[in-house]
Order: sequence, then structure tokens, then C-alpha cells
Amino acid sequence: MANYRSRTERKQAEQKKQRPRERGRSIMKKIVLIMLLIMTIGMFSGVAAFAWMIKDAPPLDETLLRDPLASIVYDGNGQKVAELGQQKRIYVSYNDIPKVLEQAVLATEDARFYKHHGFDIVRFFGAVLANVREGFGAEGGSTITQQVVKLSFLTPEKTLKRKVQELWLAIRLEQKYSKHEILEMYLNKIYYSSRAYGVAKAAETYFGKSDLSQLTLPEAALLAGIPQSPNNYNPFTHPEAAEKRRNTVLSLMVKHGFISKEEAEEAKKVPVQSLLTENKQQSDIPYDSFIDQVIDEVTEKTGLDVFTAGLHIYTTLDPNAQSYVEQLLNSNEVIRTNKTDFQAGIAVVDTKTGEIRALGGGRKEEGVTFGFNYATDTRKQPGSTIKPIIDYGPAIEYLKWSTYHQLKDEPYQYSDGTPIKNWDGKYEGQMSMRTALARSRNIPALKALQEVGLERAKEFANKLGMGFDEVHEAYAVGGVGKGVSPLQMAGAYSAFGNNGVYIEPHAVKKVVFPDGTEMDLRPEPKAAMKDYTAFMITDMLKTVVQSGTGTAANVPGLHIAGKTGTTNYDEKDRRKYGLARGAVPDSWFVGYTPNYTAAIWTGFSKKSSEAYLSKTEQQYAKQLFKRVISHIDDGSGGDFKQPKSVVKLAVKKGTNPPKLASEHTPKNEITYEYFVRGYEEPTEVAQDEPEVVEPVKDLRAQYDPTTKTISLSWSYTIDPEKDTSFEVRQTIDGRTPTVIATTKDSQLTVEAKEGSVYLFEVYVVTADGTRSAPATALVQIPKEEPQQPEENEAPGQSGNEDTPETPTNPTNPNEPNQGNPGTPTNPTNPTNPTNPNDPTGTNNEQRNGNNGGATNRQ
Repeated sequence: MANYRSRTERKQAEQKKQRPRERGRSIMKKIVLIMLLIMTIGMFSGVAAFAWMIKDAPPLDETLLRDPLASIVYDGNGQKVAELGQQKRIYVSYNDIPKVLEQAVLATEDARFYKHHGFDIVRFFGAVLANVREGFGAEGGSTITQQVVKLSFLTPEKTLKRKVQELWLAIRLEQKYSKHEILEMYLNKIYYSSRAYGVAKAAETYFGKSDLSQLTLPEAALLAGIPQSPNNYNPFTHPEAAEKRRNTVLSLMVKHGFISKEEAEEAKKVPVQSLLTENKQQSDIPYDSFIDQVIDEVTEKTGLDVFTAGLHIYTTLDPNAQSYVEQLLNSNEVIRTNKTDFQAGIAVVDTKTGEIRALGGGRKEEGVTFGFNYATDTRKQPGSTIKPIIDYGPAIEYLKWSTYHQLKDEPYQYSDGTPIKNWDGKYEGQMSMRTALARSRNIPALKALQEVGLERAKEFANKLGMGFDEVHEAYAVGGVGKGVSPLQMAGAYSAFGNNGVYIEPHAVKKVVFPDGTEMDLRPEPKAAMKDYTAFMITDMLKTVVQSGTGTAANVPGLHIAGKTGTTNYDEKDRRKYGLARGAVPDSWFVGYTPNYTAAIWTGFSKKSSEAYLSKTEQQYAKQLFKRVISHIDDGSGGDFKQPKSVVKLAVKKGTNPPKLASEHTPKNEITYEYFVRGYEEPTEVAQDEPEVVEPVKDLRAQYDPTTKTISLSWSYTIDPEKDTSFEVRQTIDGRTPTVIATTKDSQLTVEAKEGSVYLFEVYVVTADGTRSAPATALVQIPKEEPQQPEENEAPGQSGNEDTPETPTNPTNPNEPNQGNPGTPTNPTNPTNPTNPNDPTGTNNEQRNGNNGGATNRQ
């Protein structure tokens, strides 16, 4: 115990011990007060902010909850083309909604619907955890009440203000209406794809059931799963995705205690396609195939019901192109077949912007089918049209192959040992990548994919909108899992024509809401590949159209790049339907100019013993493309521009590695190819000797004084492998030589002028422009002298009309020529510029060459 000298000292010591504790308490009090102050300020600020955000929230207008507002659709020129919202709906009351359907919807959208008052904090955080555990889309965060508010009153913009307004209106909606009324509103508003609005219309569309009480558990679960992403879970077009989504709903129903695990497992065994009725809906909406895409895009991107939202929708439609496409599909102008199941789909987009100009959704006999769209909904095997996307495009992009890159077409097999064959069962040996694509050889395509690798090929393809989950080697030649649509292919090919920039094909530019606010729906451009890849693929695809498998699609005056594609039945289907080996169910042509891209599919809606294309029917896709492009493209886009990243070189054909052509390389052995600058560029020059072309032999020039013509003739042995012609030149009286004929014949007749000297030169010219040395022949035409009539002759008559006048020597006109004027000559100096009257030189002598009258002119 401490000793203190006084009471004062002890008191001071005790006070010192108490001060730290008092100071600590003082600090804590200050912290608490500050926190309370901050919380108070925050609370008031939050209330103020909340009040500010909801001050201009729209009123709870009951007409918007129940009465639809029509939407107006405008074409690319701003002209009204359609009004959506005039068709009848099937409205269903809560009392007509079966329990199984209600439970499926609640389990999927809002399991605590009957426990909250518009906003469910438990639901919100539960959805976040579910999405983390089970993957995105397992559960939604909004309550059913919030979704009704969003669909009825608010724009789809994702802002904090809109979310606060949604929460406020949901609470007010719960105060004004019962839970049953709100659920009824929801089930009658929701979009189910295939133009089905409301659950009753959806049940009729997909299952052919007008009485909801007849819905089974698998059907109810399927309907409950569609609204999260209507177009992606449409069972008509995406049965596999729809079935997977339905099974998720069944699992959620088990989780929330609506059904047993055994009931869910039994329902999951039912294939979705076995539930569906035939997809046939009728509509009088104009340009229905295009409007079909418009509805899908607006619904997908805004979450609104276009038939009730009162939108002004501005589209990319070209009415002229759309009308022409519909005319082609619904007439016999191109398609002439008696196969009733024959179908076609056409997608036309702007190459530079990705804007859809026209969609041909199919061929219709009567009325307009407003449901399945063969331009957008169908998923068919693309055949060889996939090769630029999955094989050669990635090879240029990642391996920097040139268009000359050599590949060998030979007996080959997939990595698992399965043989692969070409469409004609033949092999053509070593060839360039350009040739392999132009001739649509399968084996080089597979080799390209194997060198690139499956993962990089998938990455490249998906940048072009293919959406592949995986890529297998069979994809190299068109054996694509779920298939593709014409619109997908048009979008992918347009990127090749747009310097490698991919813009998702789209039919809607913007929408304007009833309150005047606008929403831009145009997708952002994305660089899908290097510019050298786009240009080199384009140049090779031009070869396809100019000299390969796509010549029937070529349009003179337009720069077109494109690819053909056909498919085959597998062995199982071929036997099932009794089809011949090599039967073709699908034929494609996808092509583009700098202005437009068009993808054409022709084939059948279902497999059958008649679902095969004849040789003539296989040409329809190319012919349709040619007609469409000819109609809409005026050629104003010019040609595709070569980027600086690409260099063009003259290469000698067949060299491997490539060698540059020399000045002596024959033209028919030169190919002009593109290389990525700095990669694979050849530097070695081919060592070619100058080609020697043999001259003609036995050149003869015979003058006929009766007709006053000179007959030329010669002999030459033609090489059948060379395209050979003869060029004939003529020199009169030492003047400038002129070409008087280029001919395939070995004879020629020329008019002659009396008293002139004619020198003829005949060259052999090959297709690549190589010339032989000339063979020459010289002829002097005599000048007629007036003769003195004999004693008994009348003036102006000769003694014998049948005897030609003897030609004279040009040096001495009074001396007959000792030679034969028709005898071919080979003068060393054909003409004497000093003395035109001495055509054969100072010796004035006509000579025959050692080749029978023709030698090489010195």
C-alpha cells in the first residue's frame, strides 16, 4: 500500500487513477453521438431521396393494368407499316387458374407471394443466394407485384430511380388490390413467345388446350418457366433449352413443398416435344416475317408487351426488299417444285450496319403463317457455309495463313479414326487454301480446324454470333450440333464484309414510350476479327462465286463473296425413310457485297421419304440469292478495300513453300495471293527459263490478180493444253506495221493494192501472252500497164481475158520477174527505206527460208 504524506496527496493520486476511465467514457459518448447524428442525417437523406425519386412516379391507372394500348411499327423510312394490339386475347380469371399452374408460377417467380406486401426482402436475398448456388436464372429477385407494376407503368431502364418507383408502386398496388387480383393481372400480361400473351393463350398455342384445368404438371411447369426469357425458352424453336428450364421449375416446386420429389422426377421424364401441338397461328399483319422479329426484339430488350404497351417502334425494314423477298417465296418465279413440304428462309441485312432489311419466313400456300419463321427460328445444319467461320477464318486469324497456304486433299480421317470424304468421293492432292474453299473440299477444311484447335475455333465462331457451347471436329464440314438460322449466318458473313466488325443483326432501331421517352435498341459494334482475316476470307469467297461452286449466284457488275453448302442424311435417317445414299435435305447460299448480305436456306420442314433435293432444287438457294441481290444492290458500294495489313504477291503455282513468280514464269502458272504482312511472305524467286514458242511453218502468200487479194496460209501443230492463237501483222510499202487479224485459223485472205509491196508477219501467241518469233512472207503486187490493141482488136480489149498479166520486176518494170510472185520469201531486210522500189535489199532478190518460206525475222 502506498504511503502518502498528506490527505491532499492521497486525493490527488486517486483522481489521477480515475481520469483515464473518465476520458474513455467521454470518447465513447462522442462516438455514439456522432454515429447517431450520421444515422439521423442518413435516414432523413434517404427519406428525402426516396421522396424525390417517387414524386413523379406514374399514378396507378387501372386502365393500364387491364386495357391494352396498341403499338405502332414504322419502317426504315419512318412510314407506318403496322399496328400491333388489335387481335383478340384470351383473358382468364383467377378462379379459372388451376392450382398446379399457380404453384408452378409461385415456386418460380415468388414463393412468398402471399406473405409480403409488394416487396420481399427475404425473397430478394434468397434469389441472390440461389443464383450463386444454382446458376444465373434459378430465381428472380422481383416479386410478382413488382413485375405487374413494371409491365404496366414503367420503362425498362435499369436505374435506381426506376427501381425505387417500382417498389413504391408495388406497395401501393398491394394496398389497392387483393393478392388474387394481382396474380390474375400477372398471368394475363406475361409474354410467352410465339405471339402468345397471357397464360390462356400460351396453353392454347403450345398444347392446343383452351381449358386450363386440363393442364398437366409437366405442362404447367413448362409455362411457368418460359417468361424469364420467352424467346430462348420457346419450346417450338428451342425444345432442349425449354425442357431444361421446365426441369428447373419442377425442382423449385419440390424445394418450396408444392410437389414431392417423386412427382418431379416422373414429370421430368416427359419429353417437351411430346407435349406440343402443331404450330399454326394466323395473322393479317403485313410483312409478318419481319414483324415477327420486331416483336421478339422489343420483348427481349424491354420486357414489355408490344400489344399493350402503346409503343412507337422504329425499325430497319426496307419495304421494297421485303415485298420482293415475299414475292419470290410465294411464286414459281424461282422455286418450281411439286413437293408441298418444300420450304425456304431468307435473311437480308445491311453489311455495314447489321440492320435487317428483309426476312422471308417461309413459303405459304394460303394466308400467312404467323408463327414459325424459317429465317429466324429454324435451326438447320449449315453444310460447307460454316467453313469460313469454323475452319479458314480461325486459321487466318490465329495462324496467319495466307490465301496460298498449301493443304493436301488426300485420304484422311477424324481423330477418332472415322474416315472423312469429299462430296464427290475424290481427292485432288496439294492445293491452296483458296482452291480448297472454292472447290468446297472437306479434307483440307478438317485439317485447318485441327491445326487451329477446337477452342480457338469456338471462340472465333462465337464472336460472330454462333453461340456454340462446344465444337467438335464434325463442325469442320457443317455437322453443327443444334444447327443455325439464316439470320445467324447473315450476321456472321456480314462481319467478313465489314472489315471484321460484327454487329448483331437487328430489326429495331429505337422505341418511344407513351410518355415520350426513347430507348435505343441498336447493338454495339464489336471487333470480331482482324481486318486481314476479314479481307482474305472475302477475297477467297469471291473466287467461290467467280470460278468455284457458287458461279450460279454471280451477278455481273457486283463484287460478290459467298459460299454454297449442302447437307446429307445420316445412315440411320437414310434407312428409316428409304432415301438414296447422298440424298440432300438442305441447300444453302450465303453471300455479301459491300452493301448487303443475304443468307438463303432451302429444304424441308420435316424429314420424310420425299424430303430430299433434286439437282435442280439444290440450285434454288443460289438463284434466290442472285435475284434478291440484283434487285436491291445498285453496286454503289464498289469493291472491298484491301487493308494495309495485307500484301498481294505473284506466286508460282504449285510451289511449296511458295516462290515468287519471275519475269519468265508463264502467266498461266502465276497466281496472285494475299499474305498477312510480315508472315509467310515468300522471298525466293522461281527459277524459270524463258518459254520458247515454236513459230509457224510453211508460211505462204499467194496473190490472185483476178480477185486482187492475197491468200495467206501456214501450218502449225497446236498443243491441246495451251490456248493458242495467231496474230497477223501487215506492212505496206515500208510503212508502220499494223495488226490485221488475231485468229485461230491457219489461213487468211487480204485485199491487195496494185503496185504495193506487202510484208506479212505471223506470230504464235499463247494464252498467257507469250509470243513466238515471227514467220514472214513478202509479196509485190504488179501494177497493170495499158496494152496496145492488136490490129483486129477493139480498143480496150486484151487478147486473152483468161491469161493473167505477167508480173514485172519492180526494179525494172519492163523486165519480167524471174521469180514467182506467189512464192514465199524470207528477206533479211524486207524493205529498203532508201529505195522503196527495192523491197528485197540491194540484190533485189526474193528468197525462200529454210522453213519453206518462213524464218525468224532478225
